[in-house]
Amino acid sequence: MGTEVSVYLWHDDAGTAKNAVDAIFAEVARLDRLMSTYIEESRMSEINRDAARRPVHAGEELFGLIERSLDIAVLTGGAFDITYDSVGQHYDFRAGLHPDERTIAGELPLIDYRLVELDPAAESVHFGREGVRINLGGIAKGYAVERGVAIASRFGVRNARVTAGGDTRLLGDRRGAPWMVGVQNPRDSSTVAVTIPLQNEAISTSGDYERFFEEEGTRYHHIIVPSTGEPAGEVRSVTIIGPDAVMTDALSTSVFVMGVDQGLRLIATLPDYEGIVIDASGEMYYSSGLQPPE
Repeated sequence: MGTEVSVYLWHDDAGTAKNAVDAIFAEVARLDRLMSTYIEESRMSEINRDAARRPVHAGEELFGLIERSLDIAVLTGGAFDITYDSVGQHYDFRAGLHPDERTIAGELPLIDYRLVELDPAAESVHFGREGVRINLGGIAKGYAVERGVAIASRFGVRNARVTAGGDTRLLGDRRGAPWMVGVQNPRDSSTVAVTIPLQNEAISTSGDYERFFEEEGTRYHHIIVPSTGEPAGEVRSVTIIGPDAVMTDALSTSVFVMGVDQGLRLIATLPDYEGIVIDASGEMYYSSGLQPPE
């Protein structure tokens, strides 16, 4: 998944604990083989390769996650859009490369979640135009950590933390105390902007410091605005807290794209979710259900 995955858990039996950890990592590897756009043999790569020419059978699991992604696209007014990869594929953050204006203009009409056509009966995906690409990078890690805690529960684990990049799912508490989850300072990786006590929750952070490079004073990062094909610039990081890591993962990306005002208005409509936004000047904003630290 292009990120580090970590698992912390407790169990009275060391052998059972090890088996649980091994099973979680095996599950993450399975999901990577299914959903990665970097693995040619993955079902996701097959969809991107062939779905403009014919419906491609996605299978129940992948179909369900794509379907949910499209529902979230509607919820966010297109701020979350898995077809961003039509432009996103032209960014190379390790090499410091970004698409030029002509490339963006040519690919931008392909960023439209409505071009992804689903057939629930056949569990198939079809693209309405040649050149459309989808990428679940804004939701798959949340799904993976949810799967991780589900597996831990099956092994009898009651206290666990599964993290993939900026997405964390907590199972229970930290053996009698809350988990203390830090939100990184977007401009100083050695410090945290705020620490939040949590238990049995999901928390996801999207930041412009995760994958980026700078060129002539402009920060190019991986969170693309679907309407422009360029990196979002209004905020530095967004953290979303709620009961489901699939939603917190997608919402952190969505709010990052939407900006402070529109993003927090969206969160206000979702009673189980809260958010913290750090804007481009470093100012921190909280959704209505969170109390800023004294």
